[in-house]
Amino acid sequence: MDVMAQPTYEWRSPQREWREADLSGLPEDGNRYEIVDGSLHLTPPPGYGHQELADELRMALRASVPAGWRVIRAAGLRAAGSNLIPDITVLKPTAPTDGMWIEAVDVALVVEVESPSSRRQDRFTKPSLYAEAGIPAYWRVERGDFGPVVYRYELVKSVHYNLLGTVGPDDPIQVDEPWPMRLDPSAWPR
Repeated sequence: MDVMAQPTYEWRSPQREWREADLSGLPEDGNRYEIVDGSLHLTPPPGYGHQELADELRMALRASVPAGWRVIRAAGLRAAGSNLIPDITVLKPTAPTDGMWIEAVDVALVVEVESPSSRRQDRFTKPSLYAEAGIPAYWRVERGDFGPVVYRYELVKSVHYNLLGTVGPDDPIQVDEPWPMRLDPSAWPR
């Protein structure tokens, strides 16, 4: 006989739009809880491949980081009236060094590593919110057949992102955002 496990958390949706303060009452269960336009969005924990790829990219960014800049994994970000959690966030040197939620004005780059469960969010929802919040650069990383591919975008008139180009495992390049560095996905996990 199959017995479904009973949830260990009793959900009580607020009788209004979700707010940042509501997030503190949710379980710490590995899921990613975000608020988009007053609605709660739940994403299951990322798989090991996703986490390894995000870690490799974070290490690549940290290897060339100028003094004062910070590269953070899964930081809370206030963006365009929403509370989001990018896979990687690059903070400007002027950003505060404490707190639970980062303001978009303190961010130079956000990176999303795409997974099947986050594809729509990473391609459509989050980039539009990041652009509306004025974040200068956005990278989306996909697992291609031959290795990771980085789609690099720049903000245009605080309205949307334009594709600067892609970087795959066979074409490392010099990039200027968020600082001049060599971007080489060939060393990252497939």
